[in-house]
This record gives sequence, C-alpha cells and structure tokens, in this order.
Amino acid sequence: MRRRHMRRESFMEGVQAILPTLVASGTWGLVTGVALVKSGLSEWAATWMTVLVYAGSAQLLSLPMIAAGEPLLLILAAALMVNLRFVIFGAALQPYFRQLPWRQRLTLGYFTTDLTFVVFMSRYGKAPPTGQREQVWFYIGMIVPAWFNWQVFSLIGVFLGGVIPSDWSLEFAAVLALLAILVPLVRTRPMALTVIVASVVAWVGQNWPLRLGLAAAVVAGIVAGILAENRLNRRAGGAKEQ
Repeated sequence: MRRRHMRRESFMEGVQAILPTLVASGTWGLVTGVALVKSGLSEWAATWMTVLVYAGSAQLLSLPMIAAGEPLLLILAAALMVNLRFVIFGAALQPYFRQLPWRQRLTLGYFTTDLTFVVFMSRYGKAPPTGQREQVWFYIGMIVPAWFNWQVFSLIGVFLGGVIPSDWSLEFAAVLALLAILVPLVRTRPMALTVIVASVVAWVGQNWPLRLGLAAAVVAGIVAGILAENRLNRRAGGAKEQ
C-alpha cells in the first residue's frame, strides 16, 4: 500500500513538473505537423511519421532530404547527427535508471525529450542517492503527458496544415515558447555559461552539413558547464580550507 502511494505521488509530481513546458512543446509539435504536410507528405504518412519518429528536430531535418530524394542511409546519418545529444542525455540519466532491465531503460530512452531531461536533472541532478523508485515514477509522470501532448498538437498540425497560411510565423512562436520555459531554469553561472557557449556554437555552425552545428553546440555547452562547475567546486573547497 505504501509503495503504491509512493508511485502515485511521484507520478503526479512528475506530471506537475512537466505541465509548464507543455505549451512550448505543443507549439513545436504543431509546427512540426504543419511542416510534414507542407513538405509534400500525405496526411497518412505524416501521421505515422509523427507517431513513430518522436523527435521534432530529426523530422524537420529529414523532410527536405526526403523531398529531394536523398538516399535513405544519408537521411538516417543526418538524423543520427542531430540527435547525438541524446547519447549525452542517456549517459547522464544512466545512474538513475541503471537498476532497471535494459528493455525498460530503452523504453524510457525513446520517450526522453530535451525538456523532460532538463526538468528531471534540475530536480535530481544533485540529489544522491540515485536509482530510487520514486525517481523512476517521477520520470514516467513527465514523459507520459509530454508524449500525448506532442502527438495531439502534431496531429492537429498535420490535419490543419493545408489550411494554415504559409506566412504565419509559427516557427518563431515555437522558439519564443521554448525560451520562455528554458530561461527561468538558468539559475547558476555554470548553467548560464552552458547556454551562452551552446548558443554561440549553434549560431556559428548553423550552415554546417548534416546539422553538425547542433551536435557541436550540445557538446561544447556541456563541456563548458562541466569546466565551470569544477572550477566553482575547487574555489569552494579552497575557501573552506582557509
């Protein structure tokens, strides 16, 4: 009984934690759905793509390549490059889910998004011990509504894509919505440096092939954040010794 109460409580805490981000991710899903149809995909093909390929950046990257008739291996390689950040996300999440069977870990990995990772790490990133059941259920409480939210808005975009004018700046609205969610999460100097470095590298590499600029921005931001965090820890340790 106590375990069931813990699961339900942790699940609902995850739901509450992810709720503020659903507007941003829903807007992005709507943009992706509209882009799928306007790129030439049928509503049926776009529906299957948004349900199976739970990755907006990979979908948007692959659309012009599909339209141009690029080889399938090249499309897969480009999608892999743009999603390399999830390898880093997975490495960071591994201590929290390492006790689970590999099938369950693989399933959680499939449902992981940028926002669920950020929200989870902002809560548990410095909260040992890891691998607790409440952390797993908190994560499930985030990914379930996030997945349904994405699918609903993406499918709305798919079926309304034909009637939405092309001059509507939905992409800009999606970026603003994402910024409104992410900016308040920047609370420390290492986090601020991470955002600045990643933004600069992403801007410099925006025209790199296969969206390598995005992958480079993620790696550069994480490295900058880790170095800044280590430097602050060394300073704090030195101050305590004095």
